[in-house]
Amino acid sequence: MSDEHSDARDRDAKDRDLDAARTASTGPLTTDTGVRVEDTDNSLRVGERGPTLMEDFHFREKITHFDHERIPERVVHARGAGAYGYFEPYDSWSRYTRADFLAEPGRRTPVFVRFSTVAGSRGSADTVRDVRGFATKFYTREGNFDLVGNNMPVFFIQDGIKFPDFVHAVKPEPHNEIPQAQSAHDTLWDFVGLQPETSHMIMWLMSDRALPRSYRMMQGFGVHTFRLVDAEGRGTFVKFHWKPKLGTHSLVWDECQKIQGKDPDFNRRDLWDAIEAGAFPEWELGFQLVPEEDEHRFDFDLLDATKIIPEEEVPVTPVGRMVLDRNPDDFFAETEQIAFHTANVVPGIDFTNDPLLQARNFSYLDTQLIRLGGPNFQQIPVNRPVAEVSHNQRDGYGQHRVHRGRTSYHPNSLGGGCPALADADVYRHYQERVDGHKIRRRSPSFADHYSQARLFYNSLADWEKEHLRAAFRFELGKCTDMGVRERAVANFAHVDHELAVHIAEGIGVAPPAPADGAADHDRSSPALSQATTVLDTVATRQVAVLVSDGVDLDGLRPLVDALVGQGALVELLAATDGTVRAADGSEVRVDRAVGTVASVVYDAVVVPGGTAPAALAADGTALHFVTEAFKHHKAVAALGEGVDLLARLPLPELRTATGAVPVDDQGVVTARPGAGPEFADAFIARLAAHRAWDRTTASVPA
Repeated sequence: MSDEHSDARDRDAKDRDLDAARTASTGPLTTDTGVRVEDTDNSLRVGERGPTLMEDFHFREKITHFDHERIPERVVHARGAGAYGYFEPYDSWSRYTRADFLAEPGRRTPVFVRFSTVAGSRGSADTVRDVRGFATKFYTREGNFDLVGNNMPVFFIQDGIKFPDFVHAVKPEPHNEIPQAQSAHDTLWDFVGLQPETSHMIMWLMSDRALPRSYRMMQGFGVHTFRLVDAEGRGTFVKFHWKPKLGTHSLVWDECQKIQGKDPDFNRRDLWDAIEAGAFPEWELGFQLVPEEDEHRFDFDLLDATKIIPEEEVPVTPVGRMVLDRNPDDFFAETEQIAFHTANVVPGIDFTNDPLLQARNFSYLDTQLIRLGGPNFQQIPVNRPVAEVSHNQRDGYGQHRVHRGRTSYHPNSLGGGCPALADADVYRHYQERVDGHKIRRRSPSFADHYSQARLFYNSLADWEKEHLRAAFRFELGKCTDMGVRERAVANFAHVDHELAVHIAEGIGVAPPAPADGAADHDRSSPALSQATTVLDTVATRQVAVLVSDGVDLDGLRPLVDALVGQGALVELLAATDGTVRAADGSEVRVDRAVGTVASVVYDAVVVPGGTAPAALAADGTALHFVTEAFKHHKAVAALGEGVDLLARLPLPELRTATGAVPVDDQGVVTARPGAGPEFADAFIARLAAHRAWDRTTASVPA
């Protein structure tokens, strides 16, 4: 055969291979070895509520391939920030668990916490709409315990075998790698519309919970139902909760988008700066405890990770506090290389047969093996336990230990039988009877996908519902496929018909008819609303004061002193860096030039008196600064001539019939010269309330 014919044959063969590769996804679903698969939604388990079986080769292959898709950054939770600290219990919890770190009140256990976003890459912005990871490594005397959770108490799926599908759907679309760190695109909403079990979590994702003001103002949840085990082997079901000392607060979507340009490291910087300033973030750990005999008393299944236990049914019992007081020295060596694993537990903490948790117990270890280069990643300093390590594992990538002796097996006599089996303080798995057929089928108790989604919606304050509805319109409005939009709307008609109609009207699809079998109840859980959070502190809140030549320092100083005295951070902003000359002739050092920052990175704004407002009124940047802060419902204060500046702004909401700016109206606090301490008190109260959600902003310029 001629070379020409040979080359043509090779080209034909290559073309056939490419054609086969292009069309491989059009046939029946198979494993990598070509075995056809009948069910990719349910892992193989013992009975409908039993543990997942490791012989499920399809599950293991699917998860393993997913775990190894990205190197070296994490497949999910790639964008993160972390810090060291400590945890100390309030009391002994030995009546529920034999876990040593919970046995003695006040005893401090070192921790490392990593906060993260789920969908974006390492280079994405902090303030995207996303779930936030909240992972805590406890370095206990009995070994490391990893509480690997999120800032939302539920998840998108019920069975871990669906995790690759969900993440593939929410990640940038594979044909063009767009969009980065966003859920507002077709593939995510295509998945959501076809997978009703996502309904509850999507309500959380569309809520303000997906836009935290700060990691320090964010709740954390263990998501799954775990089990505490006492010294006698008795079990108690438990849900883990982290509650921030500063309360649970969020940004609004418009400022989130602007912060991505002004400061994409907003949350990361906030955590770092607070710790460096000595304003150590603090959370309270709480347990929801359910006796084993009450496992089936709820109208949902405790093993279903798409469900919560309402706090009104089972209160959260305060257990202890966690304080973060030290920043890492090396981001890569510590924050990037820390390896969390849901199966890192200590005696007294055990698992349940939650199929999502069972999958995570396999997946996390598998992920670390490729991300951190092999089986010795636990020797990296940030992962190293404080408990003594002694075993027969040898060699492998990243081996740092120099082992002595000739034996690396058990049993042995040449090494004196060491390391010998322990006979005390060992980990003993909870003994549970399990029987059933090997099946791929979900329990009927997992079948209700809408009741708790409606519970969440019913629990929100009016302003929270408004934000959620707007989020649905924004996200689905980004989808180009009308069928995707229609299915998503039809799905949420099962949650709340009026909500679905509102979404439909905003995205150009026909309003759906009321859904058959829709969740129809008026139950609510006030604990789910951020309107019920801590609203009595201004600690670490950032306040911008707009100044220029002629500023009235004497009138401003009492307010600044009161704010600083309660832990707020006050910065003076002017048109340029350097100094301004006060009304009394003194020079005042400016903290920042207003053009290098923006209102979106502050919690409140103050316009002081003096001749300064006249200069500010001619500065478009300063005028926009105040207008934008007002639009975002932030506290605004004006003193003396500063009140006149507010009256000049295009804010009709501030005007009375005479054109004056009212005092303490819609979160705006004003005072003429000679203001007493009640002015500072009123402004601090408004700032502590986080936002003036009752403020009307419809006519505020964008």
